[in-house]
Amino acid sequence: MNTLARILLTGGALGAATFGYAAGIERRHWTLRHVTLPVLAEGAPRMRVLHVSDLHMMPNQHSKQRWVAALDELEPDLVVNTGDNLAHPQAVPAALRALGPLLDRPGVFVFGSNDYYGPKPKNWARYLMPSAKQKRVHGVPLPWRDLRAAMTERGWVDVTHQRHGLDVAGVRMHVAGLDDPHLHRDKYSKIAGAVPSDTHLNLGVTHSPEPRVLDAFADDGYDLVLAGHTHGGQLRLPGYGALVTNCELDRSRARGASTWGEHMRLHVSAGLGTSPYAPVRFACPPEATLLTLVPRSQELRATSMNTLGGAPFGAGSNVR
Repeated sequence: MNTLARILLTGGALGAATFGYAAGIERRHWTLRHVTLPVLAEGAPRMRVLHVSDLHMMPNQHSKQRWVAALDELEPDLVVNTGDNLAHPQAVPAALRALGPLLDRPGVFVFGSNDYYGPKPKNWARYLMPSAKQKRVHGVPLPWRDLRAAMTERGWVDVTHQRHGLDVAGVRMHVAGLDDPHLHRDKYSKIAGAVPSDTHLNLGVTHSPEPRVLDAFADDGYDLVLAGHTHGGQLRLPGYGALVTNCELDRSRARGASTWGEHMRLHVSAGLGTSPYAPVRFACPPEATLLTLVPRSQELRATSMNTLGGAPFGAGSNVR
């Protein structure tokens, strides 16, 4: 066998092994990330916020459903869902099984593109193209109204283009949200205006963390914005990070916490799912995040850390 043939065979084997890992192992490696953020006003008690995003739920993804439902054992004070819950016209019952116990806790949500429209097969190479050059291709309409009705009936608040005052676990909050900027459904003018001065936390919620949206939240004085959409890049390279963000956000902020402007913090969830037509993750396991919010004067003692896999919640690995 000549040298070129060996190189080609070795490269093919490595490629097949990498794809097998990304599709068969890592995309089911449910991860809980812990992050502490100093964003509360003085005098506010600590608050635990569970950030869940991008479930992209299919009806038969039972392991994912069990793992997400078991997050209720964390006893969060507030749940924030930043959209893309669905990936199939019949996935609403599955999404509700996953979120079921959490719906008994205070929660707020906005929707993303894959709540409104189903996924479609795409050329994977298009994922690596700048988002501005990509043509939006919508799949079949999804039953987002049914999902919204079930979530609001259980007590969660749809903050899409709404401003709400909430009192959660002794924390006075002002919360405002947007419809999905990825589909250009956002209308910031509907929530524009300076935040109240008598709150412990001013929270913005959006699906896609587009810079134009983040700038608007920052200009109005928000303390924290939660977003999803990026999947953390979904494909990451060690030492380089996310290859793309699927939006105008820079790659360095594709997942986790960062500072936006002089005052505001941003947290982007890498999410818990993938499109059924791109069922791979590499160096970017599916995640939910438990955010511990503390007063701004407290030094940030804890850095981000991961609790890996389904073990803490007894989830299996039989998701299909």
